[in-house]
Amino acid sequence: MTHAYLDHPTPIPFVHRGGPAGGPENTVVAFERAYALGFRYFETDVHTTKDGVLVAFHDRSLRRLAGDRVPIASLSAEQVTRLRIAGEPVPFLDDLLTSFPDCLFNIDPKSDAAVRPLLQSIREHDVLERVCVASFSDRRLRWLRAALGRRVCTAAGPREILRARWAIHSGQPLHLPGVDVLQLPPGPARLPLVGHRLIDAAHDARIPVHVWTINESDTMERLLGLGVDGIMSDDAALLRRVFVSHGIWSVDTG
Repeated sequence: MTHAYLDHPTPIPFVHRGGPAGGPENTVVAFERAYALGFRYFETDVHTTKDGVLVAFHDRSLRRLAGDRVPIASLSAEQVTRLRIAGEPVPFLDDLLTSFPDCLFNIDPKSDAAVRPLLQSIREHDVLERVCVASFSDRRLRWLRAALGRRVCTAAGPREILRARWAIHSGQPLHLPGVDVLQLPPGPARLPLVGHRLIDAAHDARIPVHVWTINESDTMERLLGLGVDGIMSDDAALLRRVFVSHGIWSVDTG
């Protein structure tokens, strides 16, 4: 089964957290700048407030971006509306889904508490075809798949990635039921996770491979040469330039 989310000429260019090079990460202004460059695939993360509203924010607390140790989970939605990151408000996931109705979102629920509100948001906004869910938690992915079944596009979790690596190492065919896409880092130069063997095995299993988070042009070039199906980057302008130079920029630039 191929999800509508993946129905795009590959490789897909993703802007990671809105592409912080274009503005404070996970803010509407960052996504707007990436949109103006032509990006239509956005990656973001979600935490939930203490009253169950999803916030597009990567970290558990405000420490790194605002110098405050307070956890997002301890704030109400009303308190979040008063937050500023480099002068920009922190958006709710609902804001992003409604502000960019022609965009697709790769969403990582960063806590167990975020799963139920994410399910509710996906259903209320009717965005099953516009969403792929990824997580470092196998449990969260199990919950989401159990609730939404094959209707939702999901990336491989940690155990599934380990199974993929074992299969490739042992020369076995890749078999990952329930997985629609492999999304993973490239790995160290001496022992790369992403190479011809992994990509060939994934493609034989009809599973695309997306790689994150790539901010150097030479690594982008190498991955494109390997035949990856998507690249996520913080540097939207650089990723666009590399794709254009390869003649593969197929996103509507408006």
